[in-house]
This record gives sequence, C-alpha cells and structure tokens, in this order.
Amino acid sequence: QVQLVESGGGLVQAGGSLRLSCAASRSIFSFGNMAWYRQAPGNQRELVARIAWSGTTNYADSVKGRFTISRDNAKNTVYLQMNSLKPEDTAIYYCAAADTYWGKGTLVTVSS
Repeated sequence: QVQLVESGGGLVQAGGSLRLSCAASRSIFSFGNMAWYRQAPGNQRELVARIAWSGTTNYADSVKGRFTISRDNAKNTVYLQMNSLKPEDTAIYYCAAADTYWGKGTLVTVSS
C-alpha cells in the first residue's frame, strides 16, 4: 500500500506554467513506473506522462515538448513540469504508482 498526494494545481493563463508534485508515503523506487494521468469533464482518464524506474519517459502526443515528468527517489516524489499550457490542458491530474495506486487528484484550469 502507498498513499499518493498531488499538489501544485491551480488557475493559470494560457501560455503559463505549473509544476505538479506527487508525494508518496513510502519509497517509490520499488514501483516499476510512476505516471500522471488527467481527466477532463466528460472525457475518459488519459495518460499524460510515465517514468520508469530506469528514468525512461514517455508522453502523450498532445503534451510532448511542453511537459516533463521527473522523479526524486530520495524524496519519494514525482513531478510534472507543465509549460506553454493551453485551455485544453484543463483537467484533474492524477498521480499513479504502477497504475495500481492512485492519488485523489489536483485540478488544473487554464484560461484563454
């Protein structure tokens, strides 16, 4: 079991930046991967970015070149740096450990 707590969401204008954090209650090193997902109103939850224990990353096409996922194993924390935000990035962002454990999410709203 692990508890995941997201933070860093908020309201930002288009073109702005936010950094989301996901703090885990125990070591994240043992998880095969950590990921960020998002869900906009009326839409299904979708993968935004994933980072493996090796550091290998992959991104949804819609965020490539704008978002960066990283992890700090010593702090048991995963980050999502979001730049050049667009209104269509508006969603609740969730952190996931091994696609098994989930946080409660943090809301990101991008105004035009």
